[in-house]
Amino acid sequence: MSLLKIALLQMSSCGLDQEKNLQKGIKFCERAASMGADIALFPEMWNIGYTSYNPHKKGIYEKWLQNAITIDSDFIKTYRLLAKKLNMAIAITYLEKLENSKPRNTVSLIDRNGEIVLTYAKIHLCDFDFLEFGFTAGNEFSVCDLDTKIGKVKIGAMICFDREFPESARILMLRGADIILVPNACNLVEDKEGFGDIRLQQIKVRAFENMTCIAVTNYAKPDDDGYSCAFDMKGRELIVGDNAENIFIAKFDIAELRRYRDDEVWGHKFRKVNCYGDLIKNKSEK
Repeated sequence: MSLLKIALLQMSSCGLDQEKNLQKGIKFCERAASMGADIALFPEMWNIGYTSYNPHKKGIYEKWLQNAITIDSDFIKTYRLLAKKLNMAIAITYLEKLENSKPRNTVSLIDRNGEIVLTYAKIHLCDFDFLEFGFTAGNEFSVCDLDTKIGKVKIGAMICFDREFPESARILMLRGADIILVPNACNLVEDKEGFGDIRLQQIKVRAFENMTCIAVTNYAKPDDDGYSCAFDMKGRELIVGDNAENIFIAKFDIAELRRYRDDEVWGHKFRKVNCYGDLIKNKSEK
């Protein structure tokens, strides 16, 4: 069998109560492991439930910043021990505390031996919103080899707004990602702007154009609108959830993915990189 099973942990959060978020996440991971999952994927910035603050109240931002945690925190250590206990990888998300700098919006992938094999910080921050304005952005899209029951699988990650930029998935594809994990915190379908399901279609196209599998975990209502989803390398829908709390298991056929990449024309085979210079120019450059 070449199926890799990813559990999309579609939850509503307990706000800034990190202990409750920790315990709830543990229970969902245990359920995911009992369902045969190889990876459990959390929604964005789980340790605080992507909870915001009132920017007009004096001192509230400084108090809110105290919720940031380091990669060596007890919160992360608990999930490392859990991953080893369950023999299941865990992609845990958090507001990451940095020395002498603003925090990062981060996901760390813990392998089934309890080791952190990938840490990615959100590059395309939502600077248009005060919550992420001034965060420290990540600076690299990276891929790791994840040890699984079916062998090594190359895993990449991007976070929420990153998926709006085609370059994010394209770079991860060029670096060999078999699967892209996407922690999310926004409305994917029930959008105030009236976009409908265009964001779901966007994710589908990202998978198809890069011949890469994509798994997205979003918050359940009332935090966001759910619809956690997964698409394979052909853009085929594997999972599109509803808006309630649940665990959705997406099954990716890694052997089929690799055969498909050998035979088809998308991805990197016929790219004309000498014509793509404008893609890496700043707006001010001519």
